[in-house]
Amino acid sequence: MRAIWKNTVIAQSDDVEEIDGNFYFPLDSIKKNYFIESSTKSSCPWKGQASYFHILIDGEVNEDSAWYYSGEESKVAILKDRVAFWKGVELKESSFIGFELLSVLNSFF
Repeated sequence: MRAIWKNTVIAQSDDVEEIDGNFYFPLDSIKKNYFIESSTKSSCPWKGQASYFHILIDGEVNEDSAWYYSGEESKVAILKDRVAFWKGVELKESSFIGFELLSVLNSFF
């Protein structure tokens, strides 16, 4: 799955978890050069405390448009070190087929 804002892929991973209609990417799958740590925090009784990122692309800032649960602040193990998106960030299924897989498929034709 890919997270896209302003026609730019800001995160991509095949290891995405869906919880409560939100898709959580591994924190290490984001392209860190587009993210700025925010001071915003929020709390969920069953998920724990979330921290936020602003996304910056081409001089435009999308404030608090990504949130994550760090290991020590997540009450749900599956959310540990995962990031989710909102505020106009598009999520799309990855349609990438690796060259190795493509070679295997081509061998059948």
